[in-house]
Amino acid sequence: MANLDQIAMVSALDGVLAVDKPAGIASHDVMREVKRRFNLAKAGHGGTLPGNVSGLFLVMVGDGTRASDFFMRADSAYEGAIRLGRVTDTADREGRILSENDFSPVTSESLDAVLPELRGDVFLAEPEFQAVMLPGRESYEIIGPKEGDPKPQPKLGHVYRFEIVAFEPPVVRFRAVVAKGTSMRALAAQLGELLGCGASLESLRRTRQGKVDVSEAITFAKLLTSDSSVLLGRVVKPSELLSR
Repeated sequence: MANLDQIAMVSALDGVLAVDKPAGIASHDVMREVKRRFNLAKAGHGGTLPGNVSGLFLVMVGDGTRASDFFMRADSAYEGAIRLGRVTDTADREGRILSENDFSPVTSESLDAVLPELRGDVFLAEPEFQAVMLPGRESYEIIGPKEGDPKPQPKLGHVYRFEIVAFEPPVVRFRAVVAKGTSMRALAAQLGELLGCGASLESLRRTRQGKVDVSEAITFAKLLTSDSSVLLGRVVKPSELLSR
């Protein structure tokens, strides 16, 4: 009877489930597995994460899907690593290497000197190519512009915070808080340009979205081995999150 009660409670569930997504899996596949595992008839998300990005991924359950737009517009916090000297066509590690440049002149002082130019309102040039993990696949496909497409123009982003956590040449470890639509790949490439050696994004993890922190999330691996009682205990009403 308890099992049937839980099934009924899950079917009537409305809210937000915070999942800690690993790198190497598409957001679409996370959604598919969660819906299948718990037999969710209605579910959405609060904004996708690229396959090579780990961290906070919000699954909206039932009428919780009505809050999707709010979270998609929310600011996000990230931590990650940038590789100096390596320029790729996607501005991340999955892309084709275009050049390997000398990064030895870069110092902690020269890094600190250019950071103010990457805070506040910043025009960022989105790479023409991107590494995409298609649903159901374990490898990346490089997607580029179609013939005749205009070259992407720099877009205005907003960086609330961009700070260096560690400088371990050629790797720069950082934390950042950005507004919706601000490209972290473009931010990494722009840092490389300012330093004169080029750079690409080595790794990225979303640690916060809106007022939801990744510390509140359940790992995707644990979720897939959990029963419905865990889901019931993890889904939070959108009103609770929005009132923080």
